[in-house]
Amino acid sequence: MVTRARAAGYALFGQRFDYLLHLRPAEWPIMAAHTAVGYLLAVGLAGARSGRQLVPALLGLVLWIACLNGGTLALNSAFDRDEGDVAYLRRPPPPPRGLASFSLSLMAVGLLGALALPAGYIAAYVLCFVLSVLYSVPPFRLKAVAGTDWAINMWGFGTLTPYAGWAATGMAVDPARALVLLAFCPLFAALYPLTQLYQVEEDRRRGDRTFASVLGARRSLDIALGAAVVAFALFIAGGVRAGWRVPADGWRWTLLGLALVAWAVVLLPWRARAARLSASLHQRGMYRALAAWAVTDVAVVLAWGT
Repeated sequence: MVTRARAAGYALFGQRFDYLLHLRPAEWPIMAAHTAVGYLLAVGLAGARSGRQLVPALLGLVLWIACLNGGTLALNSAFDRDEGDVAYLRRPPPPPRGLASFSLSLMAVGLLGALALPAGYIAAYVLCFVLSVLYSVPPFRLKAVAGTDWAINMWGFGTLTPYAGWAATGMAVDPARALVLLAFCPLFAALYPLTQLYQVEEDRRRGDRTFASVLGARRSLDIALGAAVVAFALFIAGGVRAGWRVPADGWRWTLLGLALVAWAVVLLPWRARAARLSASLHQRGMYRALAAWAVTDVAVVLAWGT
């Protein structure tokens, strides 16, 4: 069944609308928020209100989200040829002709635009471009090799995405906030297997040895819990390095505590019921984990950006 939004898209663009769908624009607000975390950490909330370094930050945001991330997801679709739901795209249409070439061209256009930004941003873009190709395209197709898919995503989305938002400003990263950026790596290591659990059967049918398909639900959730603990240990280290004190900075520690509770509320019941959950319930769990991620982004920005 075609939704009204899709029907309107096809009415406007015809079958070319399939190319846009495979860029998965439903994910763009999430990517925009996480990329913007880096910008807000760099300039602070007061700097953001005054528009400090806003133009390069917006350019970096658009290139990172629409060109690099959208192109990466479409490139992945070109070779996966998914029939079931994938993250941020329900009932995906068959990949249109030339989707891989379209995706690579879009990422290349983004790279040309990135040349107008500071060297740190360019380096992050080039690294993620290369990782995207290695992740999706045969004969490399590292997404089908359990562990490498996990490592690529934890660094690419977890740390390099907010770093790109920071690097677009051209400002240096201080030690305390460097720990915060690093903490997002294990935090995405916690999130990544949760995005695969509802697709395990389809991945196994296709022969892809993804992280979650090899580990299974229980061990994937054990890894998620352990990685989340490491992430919050690094956030705490970032707070200590920033010189937070009690009681003056008690509210900052409280924000971190609330984010940790959000993850516990998602992960602990999920782990307890893992063996009994259907694919659709695992999918719901993934969206709850994304909500916990959003809570963490907000907590981090308020705690370190104020």
